[in-house]
Amino acid sequence: MKGTRVIGFVPTMGSLHEGHLSLIRKARQQCEEVMISIFVNPTQFGKGEDYQRYPRDLSKDMKLSEKEGVDVIFAPSREEMYPQGYSTFVEIKGNLSSTLEGASRPGHFKGVATILTKLFNIINPDYSYFGKKDYQQALVVKKLVKELNLDTRILVLPTIREKDGLALSSRNSYLNKKERKAATIFYKALKRAKEWVGEGEKDSSALVSKMRGLIEKEPLVRIDYVAVVDPKTLEKVKEVRGEVLALLAVNIGKTRLIDNIKLAGSV
Repeated sequence: MKGTRVIGFVPTMGSLHEGHLSLIRKARQQCEEVMISIFVNPTQFGKGEDYQRYPRDLSKDMKLSEKEGVDVIFAPSREEMYPQGYSTFVEIKGNLSSTLEGASRPGHFKGVATILTKLFNIINPDYSYFGKKDYQQALVVKKLVKELNLDTRILVLPTIREKDGLALSSRNSYLNKKERKAATIFYKALKRAKEWVGEGEKDSSALVSKMRGLIEKEPLVRIDYVAVVDPKTLEKVKEVRGEVLALLAVNIGKTRLIDNIKLAGSV
């Protein structure tokens, strides 16, 4: 049973930035109570990923949250969320969770689905807020909520960017000055792809090839994937018709970053 007050919830792993704060502000506008979680979830990190070094500053996060009018901060320990002997997980099958990030980070969405199911059950929010930068995650979460009949509405808000276009991410803090400068290339590639579509290029393979070519001019950047897909299914499309999305993942030094842009339609 829901309470009498409307609850908005923003799940985070901490290291809050303007992207997180934009979600909190929207929740504050729409809801009577705002709750956030701060928990670096170990089950969504794979072997050799950055769980140990993921930025953590709970004191700073609490101050930022309080400034934005957050009513409740839920910051559990690892032992509270995954006590000794824990063995229950939620796994979403199919293309949405197995392609792109799912292919590059096996088990990632299993960890995401598990922790969010637990958080939704604990907090019981009316609305839950996510950012469009993690586009695939948002689709997976919507599927999770629909298929498990979870009683929360998922709202996905626009990506917040730096002045030079780089999408805000807690992992941006890993970048040194040279890497930070190099990181602008992949948003430039996404924007150029949108321009190429506007100029008449409709062949997805050509667009992917052009984006790769532009990104590969930056020696510090290594491409994981570049894809042009249907925004509802994430299946690759042969040509740009209707709603189409471009997504990419790159590595810069030891930092892995993702981004996306709509090429056509109202994604």
